[in-house]
Amino acid sequence: MTSPPARATPPGRASAAAPADATLADAVAALCDERAIRDVVLRYCRGIDRMDRELVRGCYHDDARDEHGSFEGGVDAFLDWCFRLLGRYASTMHFVGNLLVEPSPSRPRERARAETYGIAFHRGDPADPARNLVTGFRYIDRFERRDGAWRIAHRVATTEWARVDVPENWWPTPDHLPRGRRDASDPVYEPID
Repeated sequence: MTSPPARATPPGRASAAAPADATLADAVAALCDERAIRDVVLRYCRGIDRMDRELVRGCYHDDARDEHGSFEGGVDAFLDWCFRLLGRYASTMHFVGNLLVEPSPSRPRERARAETYGIAFHRGDPADPARNLVTGFRYIDRFERRDGAWRIAHRVATTEWARVDVPENWWPTPDHLPRGRRDASDPVYEPID
């Protein structure tokens, strides 16, 4: 029985597997880089949902650009635009699933592309259906490591689909259950130890 032929990486695409001559240290470094990039994406989502502007700001390099819906520009202008919109909602929840990190073929320890699939839930006033929506999105990020830290250098946020979340389908959350809060009083900000 013969083994199937190895599949070549398409031109312009980084291989997900380490080269055959890579050392264990190279493989571990690549895994650590991927984990660091994944953590940035997750911190971004926490910062958005908890309205933690500084946490979101820390996910970007100072000269980063963001193309997000009707916005395109620098990171600080993006934060102004984004947090103005977030203030219109009673809550948001960003759930990310697939996250593929592709290191740069020429500079794998300095640059990478991350493609993240997600679903965002936005809840506003039940009387205003435009503010009660669910969207499917992707973040296509160029990450760069500078001064030892991976951060977003350029983000393109695509909208894959959107739907109105009609209030008639909501189940009321009982008052005795803990609820998330959109500030530093949320339980996630309590000390770990």
